[in-house]
Amino acid sequence: MFDIVKRRYWYFALSLLIIVPGIIALFIWKLPLSIDFTSGTLLELQFAEATQPLEPARVREVYVEQGFEGTVQSSGENIVIIRSKPLEEADKQAIITALEGVYGPATVLNAETVGPSVGTEVAQRAVLAVGVAAIFILLYISFAFRRVDHALRYGVCAIVAMLHDVLVVVGAAAIFGKLFGWEVDALFLTGLLTVASFSVHDTIVVFDRIRENLALHRRLDYETVVNHSIVQTLDRSINTQLTVMLTLLALALFGGVTIRHFVVILLIGVLSGTYSSIFNAAPLLVVWENGEWLNPFRREKPAPA
Repeated sequence: MFDIVKRRYWYFALSLLIIVPGIIALFIWKLPLSIDFTSGTLLELQFAEATQPLEPARVREVYVEQGFEGTVQSSGENIVIIRSKPLEEADKQAIITALEGVYGPATVLNAETVGPSVGTEVAQRAVLAVGVAAIFILLYISFAFRRVDHALRYGVCAIVAMLHDVLVVVGAAAIFGKLFGWEVDALFLTGLLTVASFSVHDTIVVFDRIRENLALHRRLDYETVVNHSIVQTLDRSINTQLTVMLTLLALALFGGVTIRHFVVILLIGVLSGTYSSIFNAAPLLVVWENGEWLNPFRREKPAPA
């Protein structure tokens, strides 16, 4: 039988190696917020009969020639998406006219401007949504495991594992924003909450098996029961999450540019959630049970069955 719990501090160290670079990137480069959270104008144009291939660099040059800066993203069917600082209606028309001079007639698929007050409200509600979700998850798990000793521990450990996944995703967003120019928009928040739900769901499966085995194997020590429960649910967790990850990988490769950021965030989050549920959440219960918080190198030897 795999002794996963015995090597728990190795897994905790691996989690730190993954999280710390993202946190450093977050402090240095910040999150590249889109107009959904700040303010600005989004233009989505389609050149059905483009006279030449759409090149983001050339579109950006047209913006600069008009005296503006913007991030450009191309999509299929000769569609280009440009995000920039807030533009007046006359400025929008001038930019569209300049682009039509390069690529031919354009159809405006979307043109919207978000003010700074709206962006601030969206950012505040995003933080509030994650916080409220964490509180309700803690209360629900504590209630569901009320017949087990120290039920609150299960809720706290599930939240810690969820925060692990949130930090991984946010750190990855900061790094990708610097390397590839990806921006954090409202769809990113959707992906973040989805990752949190996947993480908690997989953690509850492991915790529920621990609860069952504690009733069945009363003579075994806690560490052995937790490890046995992890091994029992290992196949189920990997197979379920692998199915999701293969689907997301296919979407990331062939689903188009407009949803690629969202899909990649989900892919990273699901992978992190699978890892944290198996190697972090349940082993944290053992650390808490053994009182290893103050002295992590002190290990209590399991009592013989």
